[in-house]
Amino acid sequence: MNPKAAQGHSALLPGEPTDTCLPADADTVELTGTVDLVIFHNEENGYTVLRLLSGKSPQGGRAARRLPCSPDAVTCVGHLLKPRGGVQIKLTGRWVNNPRFGRQFVFDAAEEMLPATSESIRLYLSSGLIKGVGEGMAGRIVKLFGDDTIRVLDEEPERLLKVHGIGRKSLDRICGSWAEHRAVRDLMLFLQPHGITPAYAMRIYRAYGVQALEVVRENPYRLAMDIHGIGFVTADAAAHKLGFESGHPLRVQAGTLYVLQKSIDDGNVYLPEEKLLADTGAQLNLEPEFVAEAIASLEGEERIVREEMDGETAAYLSRYYHCESKTASYLQRLIHSPRSVSFADADGTVDKVAGAMSMTLAPEQCNALCTVTRSKIMVLTGGPGTGKTTIINAVIRLFSEHRARILLAAPTGRAAKRMAEACAREACTIHRLLEYSPKEDGFARNEDRPLACGLLVVDESSMMDCLLFYHLLKAVPLGATLVLVGDVHQLPSVGPGNVLADIIASGIVPVVELTEIFRQSAESEIICNAHQINHGTVPSLESNKNRLSDFYFIHQNDPEKAADIMVDLVRNHIPRRFGLNPMDDIQVLTPMHKGAVGAGRMNVLLQDALNPNGLEVRRGERAFRLHDKVMQLRNNYDKDVFNGDLGRIVFMDAAERALSVNFDDRVVPYDFNELDELVPAYAISIHKSQGSEYGAVVIPVMMQHYVLLQRNLIYTGVTRGKKLVVLVGEARALHMAVKNDKTRRRYTRLAKRLNSED
Repeated sequence: MNPKAAQGHSALLPGEPTDTCLPADADTVELTGTVDLVIFHNEENGYTVLRLLSGKSPQGGRAARRLPCSPDAVTCVGHLLKPRGGVQIKLTGRWVNNPRFGRQFVFDAAEEMLPATSESIRLYLSSGLIKGVGEGMAGRIVKLFGDDTIRVLDEEPERLLKVHGIGRKSLDRICGSWAEHRAVRDLMLFLQPHGITPAYAMRIYRAYGVQALEVVRENPYRLAMDIHGIGFVTADAAAHKLGFESGHPLRVQAGTLYVLQKSIDDGNVYLPEEKLLADTGAQLNLEPEFVAEAIASLEGEERIVREEMDGETAAYLSRYYHCESKTASYLQRLIHSPRSVSFADADGTVDKVAGAMSMTLAPEQCNALCTVTRSKIMVLTGGPGTGKTTIINAVIRLFSEHRARILLAAPTGRAAKRMAEACAREACTIHRLLEYSPKEDGFARNEDRPLACGLLVVDESSMMDCLLFYHLLKAVPLGATLVLVGDVHQLPSVGPGNVLADIIASGIVPVVELTEIFRQSAESEIICNAHQINHGTVPSLESNKNRLSDFYFIHQNDPEKAADIMVDLVRNHIPRRFGLNPMDDIQVLTPMHKGAVGAGRMNVLLQDALNPNGLEVRRGERAFRLHDKVMQLRNNYDKDVFNGDLGRIVFMDAAERALSVNFDDRVVPYDFNELDELVPAYAISIHKSQGSEYGAVVIPVMMQHYVLLQRNLIYTGVTRGKKLVVLVGEARALHMAVKNDKTRRRYTRLAKRLNSED
């Protein structure tokens, strides 16, 4: 499909619930018949479009009564694990009128009807259901066993050896195929009443195979731990229907792990045991002694690690305890290992590099260069305009004088691209540097196969979480010098831990903080105001009427009106006055997702303003249109795209149920069933903007966001803008944020571990 030709034409997909795809009859009905043809089937999520021959009128509403009693082909849309032609099924759903595909039956539940007569059994077996059984073999089996064939397959499969053409090898193949088919059927029948959709049933079956039903019945809480997308609440509801009591040990253990994982999602590496007891008890509505027993059991199974330190008992998921403790030992080992690049005349080399760069270094910049010649690890931090990039380039020249192998990396693709442009040499993501393998779900670079370098510079280090930093340290050669560059005053990493801040707090490595704003940068109100905010001073909110500025505050106390102002700024005023492209150069950054000026609502308003027409597909409340700006929500190593990457939809094909997104000149394909990985990105959270820069940023600052109004949040948002920053909202909200430097504590012990091992 030609994307340009598709503009202006809305394509609604078979069975996709949309505002314009309304039910012809709201009643739920049952439809029974034989699968005539499987038109489309996605093996990943079970999404299916099929043609059903219905032999009788279903019971239900007006739409059902209009169906003729004679066999009639009906298009049905829903989820099935392994649909096949010739199989009888009973579907439960509703009739809809799809503007493009006409009248369809959208089903929420499906039950395969086992055939009862010899002829129907023969047709059933010859439909390709069982590997190795074609029409001739199916006929011979049914001729021998008749109406009893299904029972023989279930209970006495050895009797099939009496059928001509079936030997021991083919019997094993038939039995395996039949067992798989029955396992899928039984799993579907079991899961549907428990609120677990066929799309998840496919994931469950792939995880557990023919034992899936047995696994789920025995411990439904495994679903929450093993199957991505099925949370504890869903598994808990299924377990309740299965008769699991509220105090059942499996429930309490799963709930404890759920609360710990939730805390990790909030940025913690561990929880104090007292807090874990209280939070899990509240989540499960149980007394703490039940949780204490669960913690003891999980510790015995080595799924949880408890550690006493400074009078506080911490509870870790085992993986995170291992990462944090090993990170501390790897850092100490690196610090105390001999250098592979030594500087006999450090001062002379620094002077030579400064001369070659035709610049006079400020005292703190000279300090940074001298420090890196003496130290195995250095932290370089500082705000915008203080010359961090200049020092990175000087450090590169310094090590180039000794012909050292130099590697540059950053946590995200955008940050790596900015680093490469600023340093005029290759830089890559940490994942690519460590040669991540999706197939192996691990990194090829580690202690056994370390990186080959004498210098490793990592930019935007404040974005590294504890897991990524652990894997990076494993691969750093012992002789290398490691330079961590970042702005410690920005928001901490999205993932668990507070790595850069912990290393600085430990005091075990030299830290050089650049504070002087250089003349060219000092002319920027963005940079000057960012530093004022960082120091707790509210910048002037009145703009100079006589000249264009790069920093504005628009007063508006009404959130609804503020939203309208932001849309007008992005669509009209900023492009007209500053010559910036609203789709490519302007980004709305919000403190939170919900609310009148939250990312959710702003995306709807901006999408309608900037890209109102075109080919469209809906996923729940989200609409995706050709040419939309979108963001990747989680790391996908197969596609080589990562959490927070921004792109544009450049291709969409409704028939193939596929689209493509351009990420920094690299086109990445997506199936429609993968759209839960994407979100419209006209507005994104300030957290998600870390490591990126935009021509202009527009940021709402409202009292309705008071829970999140913190200095580092506003500072991070403001420092994302290169040419223009516009704040829209309430002056008192900005005052509250700038004065609030009490950032929420993250539970991490890296700093203490580094001190204890010093």
